[in-house]
Amino acid sequence: MTSIRHNTTMGNGDPVLDAAREMVLAVGVRRTTLTDVARRAGLSRMTIYRRWPDVRGLVADLMTREWVLVASRFATEDPVTAAVGVVRELRDHPLWRKIVEVDPELLLPYLLHRRGSSHEAMLALVESAIARGQALGAVRPGDPGTLARSVLLTAQSFLLSGPTMLGPLTQDDLDAELATLLERYLRP
Repeated sequence: MTSIRHNTTMGNGDPVLDAAREMVLAVGVRRTTLTDVARRAGLSRMTIYRRWPDVRGLVADLMTREWVLVASRFATEDPVTAAVGVVRELRDHPLWRKIVEVDPELLLPYLLHRRGSSHEAMLALVESAIARGQALGAVRPGDPGTLARSVLLTAQSFLLSGPTMLGPLTQDDLDAELATLLERYLRP
């Protein structure tokens, strides 16, 4: 079952992030300007510049909002179900797809050099889900932070590199393998 929760991310109360989302989806990150975002949001440029000095900072906040909304399922689902669902949902997320197709270099610093706000927020969600699973006896003992990092790294690799492994495998096949890996890693 594919979720369509990403369609509900608009209109969450931040007209600047909503406008930035619309601009990135329309023209990509490189062609998005703060002036265009301000115009689309119906705000002055100075209002935008006070909060974000450049487009990259604005897009980083937008990505954090979007990815954390998707990853919020870790608050209610077991870690394996949540991880597979998040990978599936992000893979189909229009903002993710646009960035991967048009501006993939934007992701490189977060893959090779540092964790961003999105990573920190997702780590906290995964760690909480793991700790909850441990309290219920459904997740093996171990430091929840360490387990969360391993789950996030595994899920991230399936999200980013999964498409290179298609044919004859399908996305559903890869999702099932991700579930198997995480089940065997996390279960007592």
